[in-house]
Amino acid sequence: MKAAQEKEELYFNTHPIYSTMQQSLLGISNLTGKLTKILFTHIKHSLPEIMKEIKIKIKETEDDLKDLGPEMPAESHEKQQVLWNMITEFIQTYKNTISGRYDAKRQMSTSNK
Repeated sequence: MKAAQEKEELYFNTHPIYSTMQQSLLGISNLTGKLTKILFTHIKHSLPEIMKEIKIKIKETEDDLKDLGPEMPAESHEKQQVLWNMITEFIQTYKNTISGRYDAKRQMSTSNK
């Protein structure tokens, strides 16, 4: 890198046109500085909108998680209990459907979607 910088400096200092220009306008290091400032300004202006989008996505994801219900238990016996409850609820709903009974709980969960 050091050799490349020295070669670049020598080129701009000995070139007939570039040697007459301000050194602050020439070279990779000056270009890097200017591009860094442009990028920083762009990020600074874009960041509020990006943060707003992130907050919206977080809210949407939290709402989706709420719709899924409580998280699955970690313990095996608790998982079995959840599964048993789901099976029992399904059987009861099935029986009610066959017999033509109105299920207010089922009606509410269907109308919320």
